[in-house]
Amino acid sequence: MSAYASTVLNASAEEVWDYLRDFGNLAEWLPGITLCEIEEGDGLRPGAVRRIEGPGGTFRERLLTLDDGSRSATYEILESPLPLRDYRGLYRVSPVTDSGRAFVEWSAAFEADDEAKITKIVTRGIFEPGLAALHKRFPS
Repeated sequence: MSAYASTVLNASAEEVWDYLRDFGNLAEWLPGITLCEIEEGDGLRPGAVRRIEGPGGTFRERLLTLDDGSRSATYEILESPLPLRDYRGLYRVSPVTDSGRAFVEWSAAFEADDEAKITKIVTRGIFEPGLAALHKRFPS
């Protein structure tokens, strides 16, 4: 199963990527997150593990790739209060060539017993609010 959300921000792709490439700053912009700390490694390098605290409980995630050339990062969930397995997430920032703005997309593939329910939780409860919050960080 997969989840997906996207938006266009009123900032350059470079400016948005410079902010989003920090794997340790999730609590600064994702609504509901009260703590995000790097437990292992460096938040700007693959292999880093972050612990996230929010209303649903504790998540632990590992940064798998960080590609400045394509302005993308992939990560996996190591521990989650959600009943899902084999979660792999991707976020990417691309330039909108005719306006100079940034196109941001966030997606994930995973397995779950109730895939429709978990897809709705990930998309509407995490991805969409997160992208909406980035509009406040990069206002027009």
